[in-house]
Amino acid sequence: MRHAREIALGIRTTEAAGLAVGLLVPFGGLAALVAGRAEVLRDLDVHVADRLHATAAGHPGLVDGMLWWSLLLHPNTWRVATAVLAIWLARRRETVLAWWVVATMTAGGVLGGVLKLLFGVHRPDLLDPVARAYGYSFPSGHALNAALGAAVFLLVVLPRTRGRIRRAALVAAGVAVPLITAYARVVLGVHWMSDVVAGLLLGVAVPAITVTVFQGRRVGVESGGVHIR
Repeated sequence: MRHAREIALGIRTTEAAGLAVGLLVPFGGLAALVAGRAEVLRDLDVHVADRLHATAAGHPGLVDGMLWWSLLLHPNTWRVATAVLAIWLARRRETVLAWWVVATMTAGGVLGGVLKLLFGVHRPDLLDPVARAYGYSFPSGHALNAALGAAVFLLVVLPRTRGRIRRAALVAAGVAVPLITAYARVVLGVHWMSDVVAGLLLGVAVPAITVTVFQGRRVGVESGGVHIR
């Protein structure tokens, strides 16, 4: 019974801590450039925005697809999905892991909102826009929550998945979905490239940080993961 109550995550504490640092360093550098209104970053953002806007203007089907993608994979979609995951874990009496899911999604959402207010970056203002969004821009909430939600699902589901093909497909989806979401937000002209890059970095960094914190209570280490209760 004691062993059955232990919770396995598909990443070790040292790996999580190293990943967190490795992601926070480039995020911090990017944030510093944004805060300093660095001309080099601004020029790159504008260049990418103009190129992708030209692509979007000439491909209405692409715009429709990216609009639907953004709608279906709205941050609230990830919040509902992870809430269902947390309930499922709680029903299996994996309470600590359920709380980890809730705490991670909450921390990521709050952090993203606070950073938007702190940096106060305005969204692209394009001629003949193909889509509109409101509020501040940095970091992208869609990109952040997509990376955050995908990371949470991967960490919980991957250790429970059997078969190389299934595991590979799960990892591929966990990488592709946030990247497509980030691309969608830029091609729609509602975010700068720096917004979505920051969102992706932060969306993976937050779970890495919370894994490190939660696994501070670990009771044993086995090959394939750290066990906490």
